[in-house]
Amino acid sequence: MIDLHCHILPGIDDGPATIEDSLALARAAAACGTRTILATSHVSWRYPNDHQTLARLTAELNARLRAEAIELRVLTGAEIAMTYAMEAEPAELSRLGLGGGRWVLIEPPFTQVVGNLDLLLVNLQRAGLRVVLAHPERCPAFHRDPQMLRSLVDSGILTSITAGSLVGRFGGEVRRFALELMHEGTVHNVASDAHDHLRRAPGIAQELERSGFAPLTAWLTEEVPSAIINDQEIPPRPAHASSRESSSRWLPWLRRKRIRRVS
Repeated sequence: MIDLHCHILPGIDDGPATIEDSLALARAAAACGTRTILATSHVSWRYPNDHQTLARLTAELNARLRAEAIELRVLTGAEIAMTYAMEAEPAELSRLGLGGGRWVLIEPPFTQVVGNLDLLLVNLQRAGLRVVLAHPERCPAFHRDPQMLRSLVDSGILTSITAGSLVGRFGGEVRRFALELMHEGTVHNVASDAHDHLRRAPGIAQELERSGFAPLTAWLTEEVPSAIINDQEIPPRPAHASSRESSSRWLPWLRRKRIRRVS
């Protein structure tokens, strides 16, 4: 598997504090079947990391992984806060691309209203960048206006949700929305968004299986992220082999949640 969103670099954001903590996360990821991790440390006004620092730490971590015989490679990337991206130069943002490519991971704010998001994303696309939205299922603004997210996807934006959202690790409302997005086909990737090896661990496949989406694992965690980091065409979403089973399992629950919200 390729983990497209993981905070594995040490000492620069709210992820691992030390290189030893990074190695513990790496061992846990490898044990879960992950073979490639995108090091998506925060780039924001709170964590003003730059591409030189991220590249240096990625190289140092890869050297330690080889020395420790951990079967995992780490590629450069970043999780860029929307508020930072609005003021950063496109040239700087392009150096923060996933795997060094054109795709950038943009984090929407955890607010009820997201002003000018569509304008920002249009400007990024005009600058030659392509956008993956990080954990949109956790953005309250998309809960209030899911059509905004659907419109962004229609315009060519990809979405990457967090595996833990599918099994309730961020609460029932986030879980409901994540499952809804999965069923309607507006999710292109599921990543760990891991921050450590225990509390925010790097699991992905188990969460997909528990939520009924195991048949999509290869597309979500191998085919799409591989296309992103290699700047290739995004492969079409395959038919969900167990869609009938998973729909009968989850859709009545989703409908009950919608009714309760309206009433």
